[in-house]
Amino acid sequence: MSTPPNGIAVRVRELERRFGAFVAVNKVSFEVKAGEIFGFLGPNGAGKSTTIRMLCGILRPSGGEGTVAGYDIRTQPEEIKAHIGYMSQKFSLYEDLTAEENIDFFSGIYGIAPEKKRARKEWVIEMAGLREHRNSPTAILAGGWKQRLSLGCAILHEPPILFLDEPTSGVDPISRRAFWDLIYELSGQGVTVFVTTHYMDEAEYCDRLALIYRGEIIAAGTPEQLKLEQMPEDVLEVWCERPQDAMGEIERLPGIQGVALFGKGLHVVAEDGDAAAAAVRELLDRRNFRADRIERIVPSLEDVFVSLIESRDRLEAAQAEVRG
Repeated sequence: MSTPPNGIAVRVRELERRFGAFVAVNKVSFEVKAGEIFGFLGPNGAGKSTTIRMLCGILRPSGGEGTVAGYDIRTQPEEIKAHIGYMSQKFSLYEDLTAEENIDFFSGIYGIAPEKKRARKEWVIEMAGLREHRNSPTAILAGGWKQRLSLGCAILHEPPILFLDEPTSGVDPISRRAFWDLIYELSGQGVTVFVTTHYMDEAEYCDRLALIYRGEIIAAGTPEQLKLEQMPEDVLEVWCERPQDAMGEIERLPGIQGVALFGKGLHVVAEDGDAAAAAVRELLDRRNFRADRIERIVPSLEDVFVSLIESRDRLEAAQAEVRG
């Protein structure tokens, strides 16, 4: 497994992709260090899959530049493909083949040496938990097994960089957790993992994150940095009776910028946490909503992302108003 030049697995500068007049990716820049788990977090349609396809040599950029494993994404797409593993959002194995036949097929695609084929195949079978189902048609496998089989086929050739595009979409929470255990294992072996997701809990597992919205990176850093540095507002956690009813009342208080259901309680975003806590408690007492807890907390990644998106939307609305 080769080490990328200068310890940087992926380097992107001003990367852009347009489809006619629509700008899907708008001049994004970032770096991914060798061996880290780098998360690309954003809602559907934000530009995650378009970016990953450019990095994998599948889609040609409209502008900007970048390297993957030291190879240029514009001029060396075939070299990139030989040095990466790619697992697409859509299940991409052949469902009419058995699990073992899929592995054999991809071994041939990657040109794995005959003396290594059997060992790599058995590794995938064990990793995916398919010992009892190796001869079963892939179409009948459960979602978690299909997912692990896809991962195994993507890394048969032991690439130094692995791209995972929404890899756990549509699978149950237990399978998602097991899949992330595999990602940690690969990262521990020195594999660089670039993963796109819209699940906030998965984003917490990443070493670093870039938050992408409407084709632009709006923040980047470790999960802790994002939570501590990217949100100027305070966040209150409120546990009270009938939180859904209380939410509408709290939203109308001065200084409150947003209220959202969070588990069985509420997260309240406010300009001044102490003043807001006093106002919320007074309101709940007056309206007879019994409150068990009202306290300031470190914001969740979801709080940060929502705050950044709303701030970006307000800025764009103000700019549009000036232009109009």
